[in-house]
Amino acid sequence: MDKHLTTTTNSIPQNEKGIHTDFTHSMTYGEYLSLEELLSAQNCLSDHHDEMLFIIIHQVSELWMKLILHETQSAVKAIEQGQLETSFKRLARVSRIQSQIIQAWDVLATLTPSEYSEFRDSLGQASGFQSYQYRMIEFLLGFKTNHVLKIYEKQPALYKELQKAYTAPSLYDAAIHSLARAGLHIEETILNRDLTKPYQSDESVKQAWLKVYRDVDTYWNLYQLGEKLVDIEDWLLQWRFRHMKTVERIIGFKTGTGGSSGVHYLKQVLDQRFFPELWDLRTEI
Repeated sequence: MDKHLTTTTNSIPQNEKGIHTDFTHSMTYGEYLSLEELLSAQNCLSDHHDEMLFIIIHQVSELWMKLILHETQSAVKAIEQGQLETSFKRLARVSRIQSQIIQAWDVLATLTPSEYSEFRDSLGQASGFQSYQYRMIEFLLGFKTNHVLKIYEKQPALYKELQKAYTAPSLYDAAIHSLARAGLHIEETILNRDLTKPYQSDESVKQAWLKVYRDVDTYWNLYQLGEKLVDIEDWLLQWRFRHMKTVERIIGFKTGTGGSSGVHYLKQVLDQRFFPELWDLRTEI
């Protein structure tokens, strides 16, 4: 053991003698990141080798979703306060996070149907469909559906958080209000709409965005905001597509563990739109 310690110490370059090695009274990297708790949270319910892959992929995705919520909620506040340039940094970061989550499907896709079938029953009725962070992201982007809230009634504190997100202004609501503050006409019915309903395309919003895109110099910040929103929806649709194809690759058209129709359901949600006018205007520019 002493020989090992000597070897480890001697491996530090002579010009790096300032590196700390005594943490008797100091916080370590592992303690700061709570690595003991984090790395012990992979509780496999079967003896199958590939269940570890399945758990870690989903845990990593949930961590990224936590950061997406953190950044997007901050962006909404910045937009509401007229700090559009601050929101650009937040939203650009969200897009980069989304690219990481999309790539995670490539790793999960190494799981074959035969391998997954050997531990799938261990999941019971647990399913990614029940991800509350994903629902909060949908709410934050403006897609509000109250029927999914019932899933979370088992956890009162969580249910309260989801109710709060369900009734809060979405990222697109904040963007539309920023159009109105810039003097662009938005119908009052849109500015005072029921925030618990999914957003529906509106002609006044479309015309406002068209004016922004036709006069970029005058409305540069709003133009940049529009493009950041398009980036986020684009990446979200790519994530959903990779999700759908990965599920099809692994389980085909079987029913999902949570009771959904699986691939059929995932194909349906590909048609959901979050910022419709920003896509429609491209035909008219």
